Amino acid sequence: MTTHTATSKSASRASEFWALTKPRVTLMAVFCAVIGMFLAVDGIPDWRILVFGTVGIWLLTGAAFAVNCLAEREIDARMARTARRPMALGSITVTQTVIFALVIGGAGMWILHTLVNPLTMWLTFVTFLGYAIIYTMILKPSTPQNIVIGGLSGAMPPALGWAAVANEVPMQAWLLVMIIFVWTPPHFWALALYRRDDYAKSGLPMLPVTHGMQFTQFHVWLYSIALAATTLLPWIVRMSGLIYLVSAIILNAVFLNHAWKIYRHYTDLIARKAFTWSIIYLTLLFIALLVDHYIKL
Repeated sequence: MTTHTATSKSASRASEFWALTKPRVTLMAVFCAVIGMFLAVDGIPDWRILVFGTVGIWLLTGAAFAVNCLAEREIDARMARTARRPMALGSITVTQTVIFALVIGGAGMWILHTLVNPLTMWLTFVTFLGYAIIYTMILKPSTPQNIVIGGLSGAMPPALGWAAVANEVPMQAWLLVMIIFVWTPPHFWALALYRRDDYAKSGLPMLPVTHGMQFTQFHVWLYSIALAATTLLPWIVRMSGLIYLVSAIILNAVFLNHAWKIYRHYTDLIARKAFTWSIIYLTLLFIALLVDHYIKL
């Protein structure tokens, strides 16, 4: 075997383990955690806490997604969207995935406990259990309200970041958690709507499969209204100022427009665009919070 071939195989193997962590979703979670870190202080967070907190949260988040891939490997194999994930293909074994999750999860816990603070470690560990065990193994296969009930674990990153810097989780941090919690159903149901055939094959009780398209479309609209109201709370409690308020109003107007089209003029293309916008929306909303935090108007 040539050195080039060995290097290529090693790189391919590394990319498979990297894929287990669902890097794009992990990046979004870590982004929200980092925003929480900056919002927790008036100035700039201690760089050591910023670095080690980010790495620790990233590792535990990646471990949770690896466990998710392990638990859903047979379901993923039946769905076009997930059929090429490493565990669905069988290119990584159960034992390898368990060891990988234990190693990166354990490293994340050690980093958070030793180099950040125990509160952040325990909050992140509970979040890990909430996603990997309660949501993935209990709620997701048993109820169409899985994403609503289980959404709290996915909404926790801002609180984790806040805890890392401040060693506490005040009301302001929980407002950020609430925003992501309410954002999650319309975000995920937009995906479920245009992937309904995939979810029907999977056997998972997703809302469009169990309650039909119109019911799901209506709930996307309802939750989008609730989201628009929830995002005003940081301004109402004077956590943020005019920059955030104007940004939230504009972003919500676009979000509600997408949701209304899903409700009244549904096509799969509309749902795809709404799903894509929902990711951009949350990113821009949290950036607006950050900018407002440092530039008060």
